[in-house]
Amino acid sequence: MTLSLDNAKNVAKVLTEALPYIQRFTKKTIVVKFGGNAMVDEALQHSFARDIVLMKLVGMNPVVVHGGGPQIGTLLEKLNIQSSFVDGMRVTDSATMDVVEMVLGGSVNKNIVSLINRNGGQAIGISGKDGNLIKAKKLSIKKAAKEGMSAPEIIDIGQVGEVADVNVDVINTLTEGNFIPVIAPIGVGDDGASYNINADLVAGKIAEVLKAEKLMLLTNVAGLQDKSGEVLTGLSTQQVDELIDDGTIYGGMLPKIQCALDAVKAGVASAHIVDGRVAHAVLLEVFTDVGVGTLITNAT
Repeated sequence: MTLSLDNAKNVAKVLTEALPYIQRFTKKTIVVKFGGNAMVDEALQHSFARDIVLMKLVGMNPVVVHGGGPQIGTLLEKLNIQSSFVDGMRVTDSATMDVVEMVLGGSVNKNIVSLINRNGGQAIGISGKDGNLIKAKKLSIKKAAKEGMSAPEIIDIGQVGEVADVNVDVINTLTEGNFIPVIAPIGVGDDGASYNINADLVAGKIAEVLKAEKLMLLTNVAGLQDKSGEVLTGLSTQQVDELIDDGTIYGGMLPKIQCALDAVKAGVASAHIVDGRVAHAVLLEVFTDVGVGTLITNAT
């Protein structure tokens, strides 16, 4: 297709405006958690893949961590395995864990790898079990002590874990070889057992240990909103703490925000809650001042 002169000038303008961002983030690591609508909408899948490929081509080091809860739920339903949740976390017995590994480490991971490769990248898919990338420990949920009880109630939710350690050498080997790591959030315990770990938490911990420039969490909302429903585009860690304390941040958004907050406090330069329903959301957040979500930094 031939561009008109005006359209060509617009393209040139966009490229020159992106140049300072490209220069600033060259050789920097950007960890992106891929999830939500962006994972299931075909057009958004391709725009995400192109964003990641372009980031790599201009010298950045993108690392992708993905979720897959809906896909897990679909297969469990087909297999007549009942799903149950405690505080938003899937109770994961051995049969459920087999399905989790099949979906996250298999079909979902390989589909994302294929998508990136078809758009000109060189992606390699791994799970947290490969090379002992993610060492996990069992996660138990504590409930406040009920009346007449002297201690909190501990709820066992099966093979659900949290990140104990990350082997950065595995990721560095891939990025130094010019590959894009695509990571399934499955960890391995000291006993060799597999653990299902929340993808946001995995992305946050990986960003911390890699000393990433950015952590980007794709979600299905426009960003963090105040009590009147307005999107908060730029926040300091102190302001986020205040929003948690006054109840503005609550429910399902709280774990995601807490993950982003912890990463920034641990040294990640910035964390972004990105509206993954917008085409090329990742590029808009990295290469422009506009953005499509909420930015969290240590700025005062």
